[in-house]
Amino acid sequence: MNEYAIDTHQLTRRFGEREPVKQINLKVPKREIYGFLGPNGAGKTTTIRMLLGLIRSTSGTIRILDKDLKENRMDILKDVGSLVESPSYYAHLSGYKNLKIMALIHGIQESRIQEVLEWVRLSQAAHQPVRSYSLGMKQRLGIAMALIANPKVLILDEPTNGLDPSGIQEVRELITRLPREFDITVLLSSHLLSEIEQVATWVGIINQGELIFQGPLQELTARSKPYVWIETDRPLEAAAVLHDHGWDAEPEIAAGQIRTSMTNRSQSAEMIRFLVNRQFDVYRVMEKKKTLEEIFLELTGQENSL
Repeated sequence: MNEYAIDTHQLTRRFGEREPVKQINLKVPKREIYGFLGPNGAGKTTTIRMLLGLIRSTSGTIRILDKDLKENRMDILKDVGSLVESPSYYAHLSGYKNLKIMALIHGIQESRIQEVLEWVRLSQAAHQPVRSYSLGMKQRLGIAMALIANPKVLILDEPTNGLDPSGIQEVRELITRLPREFDITVLLSSHLLSEIEQVATWVGIINQGELIFQGPLQELTARSKPYVWIETDRPLEAAAVLHDHGWDAEPEIAAGQIRTSMTNRSQSAEMIRFLVNRQFDVYRVMEKKKTLEEIFLELTGQENSL
């Protein structure tokens, strides 16, 4: 049995002369949260629309839950829930009645409605009109609608778009529970890299239509060597002295700090002794690793574009 819930081979989409998706081999492990990242226009949404059968691929194959999408489209999509862009609902009806309509469409028993309302923590607001919901509540209702048919795979395109910090936290907490408590595989696309970093276990990065990284989040972050911030009285002079003696050091004058790469703890200790012996005052030393956003910008060649 295939270990991947979603498995594409050489997936390609062309629009005339333009090729937004170029032979990508997406591998989404079962019961994981897969963060699908890329700059605007990189091909994320086009890929997601192909996975959902909303547009046809030009070439390549898509297998979802061990079945070929072209040959088993309707059968596969019964087990796939999705939230692409803003959820659609009847604002004058309650959350419960919106879910009841979805349950009728899918032939699902009404008892399932209360179950998904509890999952997304909307039970107390179930009978209020949707127009009275906050943005976070509306987004959770959209996820509930995607979950009503008890899917094995959930595809979410920018699920926190437009939400305030409280709404983002609500959606984040829900997403992290899905694989652990309900054995649901989640493919999550977002431009909020800090959110992906907090929820994803696997990551795929697409740039200009090509998949440039795919693997566990820990594997990606391990590529980045830690660096050290040293707060000192004369950062510009300290950076110059370190650089002259073979260390990679950059001054951050406004913060009164220098930044230098570090390969091990003994090297860091040696550097501090070196500065102190040359009459520099060292106030604080902090080890940091690059964030997912910093790594992403490096991989996509955008580190100088901000």
